[in-house]
Amino acid sequence: MEGRAVAPAAGTVLNALANGYGSAFAIDAYTEATVELDATGDVDGTIAEAADADTRLIERCVELVTERFGDGEGGHVRTESEVPMASGLKSSSAAANATVLATLDALGAESEIDREDACRFGVEAARDVGVTVTGAFDDASASMLGGVTVTDNTEDELLRRDEPDWDVLVYTPDEQAFSADADVSRCERIAPMADVVYDLAMDGNYEQAMCVNGFAFCAALDYPTEPLIEALPDLAVSLSGTGPSYTAVGDGETLERLADTWNERTGNIWLTTTQRAGAETK
Repeated sequence: MEGRAVAPAAGTVLNALANGYGSAFAIDAYTEATVELDATGDVDGTIAEAADADTRLIERCVELVTERFGDGEGGHVRTESEVPMASGLKSSSAAANATVLATLDALGAESEIDREDACRFGVEAARDVGVTVTGAFDDASASMLGGVTVTDNTEDELLRRDEPDWDVLVYTPDEQAFSADADVSRCERIAPMADVVYDLAMDGNYEQAMCVNGFAFCAALDYPTEPLIEALPDLAVSLSGTGPSYTAVGDGETLERLADTWNERTGNIWLTTTQRAGAETK
């Protein structure tokens, strides 16, 4: 039994570490998962880009899905990604979503669950293995459903979803930042600012929300604000996740001019778009 699926990465509108509410938008960059099931009952995983990386998340996703929709099958899961790990671009959520859908595909059970509930398997797996503080339902829902979502991460509840058509510029410095290592106490101290971002997002003012979120979380997590200032006032921009990536959204021509400025720094810069279709089996 074999299944394959892909899920998009995402950028941040509101980081949920401060007040439990989050918002994210899917972007046109993908993680692919291939799942091969057998009768052993044991699951092992491989991450193509990092042979020594922690595979517990994708393995746990397979276990949860086979426990619910199969007979506790084991097997192997392999992910391959365009998304740099630990960059703030929701690589874990994309890997989890792709693995969940690939496992459902291998079991022939994809039609037995809707996509919103399917992404909750990845959220549960992320909590089980400790790769997230909040459960990352905002990131998971944006990746699974596409578009931009606003969520209550304490209840894993979807509050709003829209499908903006943005061009997106991504800047990823040459460093990694794991979400589970973020200084939660510092983030919680900026909850009043996060409440403002939440209100903006719930009103559909996602671009303004991004900008406020970016300055607040750069301050809390000790990232430079220069990339944000360079994007203003013509673009919306934010720190993505717990960093180190930044994402700016707007029209392509203006983003290309910003890319010239951001290219003066070390790291990787790429232009993409929002993704509105979400994850899918292959």
